[in-house]
Amino acid sequence: MASRQLNLQRVLSLFRVLLMVETVSGARGSLTEAHIGPQFSASGVNQTPMDDVSIQCREVCSLNVSDRCDFVRTTPDCRSQGGYLNYLEGIFCSFPPHLLPLAITLYAFWLFYLFLILGVTAAKFFCPNLSAISTTLRLSHNVAGVTFLAFGNGAPDIFSALVAFSDPRTAGLAFGALFGAGVLVTTVVAGGIAILRPFTAASRPFLRDIIFYMVAVLLTFTALYLGRVTLAWALGYLGLYVFYVLTVVLCTWIYRWQRRRSLVYSMPGTPEMLSDSEEEPVSSNSYDYSEEYRPLLFYQETTAQLLAQALNPLDYRKWRNKPVSWRVLKVFKLPVEFLLLLTVPVVDPDKEDGNWKRPLNCLHLVISPLVLALTLQSGAYGVYEIGGLVPVWAVVVIAGTVVAAVTFFATSNSEPPRFHWLFAFLGFLTSALWINAAATEVVNILRSLGVVFRLSNTVLGLTLLAWGNSIGDAFSDFTLARQGYPRMAFSACFGGIILNILVGVGLGCLLQISRSHTDVKLEPDGLLVWVLAGALGLSLVCSLVSVPLQCFQLNKVYGFFLLLFYSSFLVVALLTEFGVIHLKSV
Repeated sequence: MASRQLNLQRVLSLFRVLLMVETVSGARGSLTEAHIGPQFSASGVNQTPMDDVSIQCREVCSLNVSDRCDFVRTTPDCRSQGGYLNYLEGIFCSFPPHLLPLAITLYAFWLFYLFLILGVTAAKFFCPNLSAISTTLRLSHNVAGVTFLAFGNGAPDIFSALVAFSDPRTAGLAFGALFGAGVLVTTVVAGGIAILRPFTAASRPFLRDIIFYMVAVLLTFTALYLGRVTLAWALGYLGLYVFYVLTVVLCTWIYRWQRRRSLVYSMPGTPEMLSDSEEEPVSSNSYDYSEEYRPLLFYQETTAQLLAQALNPLDYRKWRNKPVSWRVLKVFKLPVEFLLLLTVPVVDPDKEDGNWKRPLNCLHLVISPLVLALTLQSGAYGVYEIGGLVPVWAVVVIAGTVVAAVTFFATSNSEPPRFHWLFAFLGFLTSALWINAAATEVVNILRSLGVVFRLSNTVLGLTLLAWGNSIGDAFSDFTLARQGYPRMAFSACFGGIILNILVGVGLGCLLQISRSHTDVKLEPDGLLVWVLAGALGLSLVCSLVSVPLQCFQLNKVYGFFLLLFYSSFLVVALLTEFGVIHLKSV
């Protein structure tokens, strides 16, 4: 009997070794037992080869220096899903061990530049094209504001969430970023607005937005507790956002109906109606941009001059009047802006010609489809060869060149064609894929930094990823507040993050379910996720209670209270990450 059990154990051990070779070897060929042995013994974990599937990539820093490169190349958990660069292999294989601080410094600069790419693409290319699309479709300002324009403002957060949810190992980045950005916006940004310009908040829009956001947070908290997101749950996220849009439209219609009934403009005794208006700040912030684009001298420019002017990202008159800090940042932006001008068409309804640049737009017909082919799925589709002979990117270039030639000879420099509005959709797709490519690199590099410093994905999401994606919105809201529109800025704080969490989680999980045909499993990084979710819920409850108690009068005391709340939350989150705060095991 004992000999039979021993033989059975030997058979099972042999089966495990064969299964391990079948699963892990891949491009590196057969994996011998002698090659695997030192990796696991150096990590201090006594495991068999079968357990390699469950090995965490963070164990690489506990290995000998000579074994780290092989570990990164052979461990499945160290492989990136998508992206153009393998950051972990770059750190541990391309740089000598004594140059690790230099590698981390270069990665930090590259991360900063990726956030710069995200901000420039969203602000100057993605949002204007979405605005043009909403104008073409003749959508009302409220519907466009909570759909297309909100999607444009939250594009970095949404695309980062979509990329993070595509890999179960980085799902913590998505939750950390979405929850972290929510806490940051509802405390630091909202508090900063109240400090810069105390104001009276619009009561009903504020209550509507904060209640919807609390429901979205509750849904996410429940999903984390259950440990999975099903198809019905993902559709529930998207359905709740559709319901939110319909609610905004209905509230706007009711407000307009009440305003007509009570004759607000002729009756001075209705301040509450004006305080709840969602349109009054927008109309008062109108500005005619036609003077900015009016040329000083009227003369017929050649096609080459038009192309050179359209590709110039620098306004020399603005350069002379700006401070040194703006000029330094502009120098970093110039390569990004030039590349985006070359690849992304922009339709601007505010200009008389709709921003029609005949030579550049014809060039876009060749380059933009090529960018689409080379950025979709990190270029996997673009390099695919049709029939084993012609790659897809070559077919795209040939077809684009034919269309561009026909367009060039059928149009003129002075007058945009009737189909010019189609360039808005082309620019929307191209800029969206640029943002997606940059977001993919951001997620991969953050995960690599987490491996090096042994930080969880959640803490990286709530700090670096949330700060990077929210810094642009923060500066925009602070600028609006300084210019005298604090109510508009405060409303944007809650309106944008509703879209981010509902569409980010809902669409991200839906795409993952459609690819894998299974539920999305959530593996929270211990206590930290619950601290993060609890802090966001507590900040919303505090605002829901304190703002009505102040009769919606937001002053500097309320602003400093929110800043103190965020500082306390950040301290608790970091102490939890480093194990100072932990749950006692029973």
